[in-house]
Amino acid sequence: MSAQTKAPSRVDRPEIFWELTRSLCPQCKRVIDAQILLRDGRVIMRKRCPEHGWFEALVFGDADLYTRIQRFNKPGTLPLKFATETRDGCPLDCGLCPEHQQHTCLALIEVNSGCNLDCPLCFANSGTHLAKTGFELTYEQVDFMLDRFVEAEGQPEVIQFSGGEPTLHPRLLDFVALAQRKGISYVMINTNGIRIAHDDRLLEGIARLRPHVYLQFDGFEPRTNELLRGRPGLIEDKLRALDRLAAADVRVVLVAAIERGVNEHEVGRIVEFGLRHPAVFGVNFQPAFRAQRHLDADPLSRMTIPDVLRALETQSAGLLKLDDFVPVPCCMPTCNFVTYAFVDGDSVTPITRLIDVETHLDYLKNRTLPGLSDELLRILERLWSSSAKVGSDAAAEDVRRAASDALPANRAVDRCDACRSSLPLSSHVPRDLARHVFMINTRDFMDPWTFNVKNVMKCCVEFLVPDGRMIPFCAYNSAGYRERVTASLMMRA
Repeated sequence: MSAQTKAPSRVDRPEIFWELTRSLCPQCKRVIDAQILLRDGRVIMRKRCPEHGWFEALVFGDADLYTRIQRFNKPGTLPLKFATETRDGCPLDCGLCPEHQQHTCLALIEVNSGCNLDCPLCFANSGTHLAKTGFELTYEQVDFMLDRFVEAEGQPEVIQFSGGEPTLHPRLLDFVALAQRKGISYVMINTNGIRIAHDDRLLEGIARLRPHVYLQFDGFEPRTNELLRGRPGLIEDKLRALDRLAAADVRVVLVAAIERGVNEHEVGRIVEFGLRHPAVFGVNFQPAFRAQRHLDADPLSRMTIPDVLRALETQSAGLLKLDDFVPVPCCMPTCNFVTYAFVDGDSVTPITRLIDVETHLDYLKNRTLPGLSDELLRILERLWSSSAKVGSDAAAEDVRRAASDALPANRAVDRCDACRSSLPLSSHVPRDLARHVFMINTRDFMDPWTFNVKNVMKCCVEFLVPDGRMIPFCAYNSAGYRERVTASLMMRA
């Protein structure tokens, strides 16, 4: 080698290899290895299918936050009963199988496949074409599914009836009453609100049974509703439904699917609206994911939890900040962030600014720290859980107990009777106190691009299906379970 010839130099990779997991090929759905990489301040999944080649997708928009939140990982709780055996490995044995690491905090039952909308974004793949030809569960099927839920959980707390559009099912209210009779205290109806806006008999039944309403609410602009729901004027039905629910004293959580380039600029306005509306007790933001029907988009530019929360911080002028949110520990901490705030007139105070929530929910060290209250830990675990009863009197009482030493003075005379009587928050009855407590949540579901077996194994949100199995949400929508269950139900219809 001559003096002028330089020896080759080694070059560093442009990313940090964080871990190896298992995922799915977005095209053929086979289970394949996947790398989790920290690159350019973001978290990327990279994987290769032997048949279809390499794929990359953004899974979390803040690599530093991703690594810091790993401590919010609560030990899993076993269900009382598993429904399937472990044979082929996750995610092929769902039911739940004995390898699953968590019980079910929240269960969903899709009571039908028909809908009164044809949304361009629909993970259930429902629509108006299925209103007459799709499936509708029978009362006996729902009864059986709820019994299996009770067998697995003992005392399950939260059930959500979904679809399709569940308000189209003629026996929806019977299902709500059935779940309540079986001791499930928090029953939700997941709806687009159209029938509630116009059907007096349905509204009367909801007012009588008082389920909580999980209302699709993606934004106010015609373009938002046109692109996501196929109907630009849909906001009028949403607002009418909310006003009717408020008059009936039924509590609502707004649910917004957030798609980059469509409605991320509306997150602040949605929260501000919810804080003012008497029916609304919380907002749940869900970054759009690519399962069943979805908008075409680059998987490397999708919205993720930190993107939503930073948009909220900017649009609310710091009223709510990313640091006010804490991961939910019952699932994997990258899946779900939550905060609760006291609403006191024009003042909105996240309770994370009043008490040290992070220290109590840090499962890597909280058992070694002296002076932590076990009672406070139990309260915070109920609030930071997928089974949290948003808008309920019980949740409001938990918030009061957690922050009892730091309650603000109350001025919200327009929101509750106790304030009209000049009672301080510490003297409110739970039903009045609940009007001062507001939840903001963002949950990121996985699709075949971002699917991570590690997260699925600790999922605590499950679909109940007619044969008694309980299938994790992201596995049901990404790994072929939805297609097989739907085909089976359509054959019987």
